[in-house]
Amino acid sequence: MEDKSAEKRECKRFVIPGATVSYELKKGTEEFSQIVDMSRAGIKYQSDKSLDLNSELTLKISIPGETIPLILIGQVRWITFDKKKKKYFIGIQFNPYGEKSGQNYPGNLVKIIALEQKFSTPQESESDKYEIDIE
Repeated sequence: MEDKSAEKRECKRFVIPGATVSYELKKGTEEFSQIVDMSRAGIKYQSDKSLDLNSELTLKISIPGETIPLILIGQVRWITFDKKKKKYFIGIQFNPYGEKSGQNYPGNLVKIIALEQKFSTPQESESDKYEIDIE
């Protein structure tokens, strides 16, 4: 039987204290949310509002100490609701990096890798960032 709880992410997640994400909602208002964690492939953030699965967003990720936010395009891949916190937790997968329409600027990947190196904890082992396939 397949273990549904096995970690399937291939990228290491890291936390940037004070980082926020903003994006424009359909009604023209801008939502600002606290980022829980991020990786080269996406972010997890908390919000007061839910979004539609698979909807595409242009995200502005603000990092404390940085003057220019990272602008990334991504899609909503999962949503959960925490009843105690009364918050939604939303997972966004970034579009691929490249020069084609709809792709993210490759220079942003370089910036994210630098952030990963800066904010990852030293005790994280190599096994923390790879897919687990149990048969």
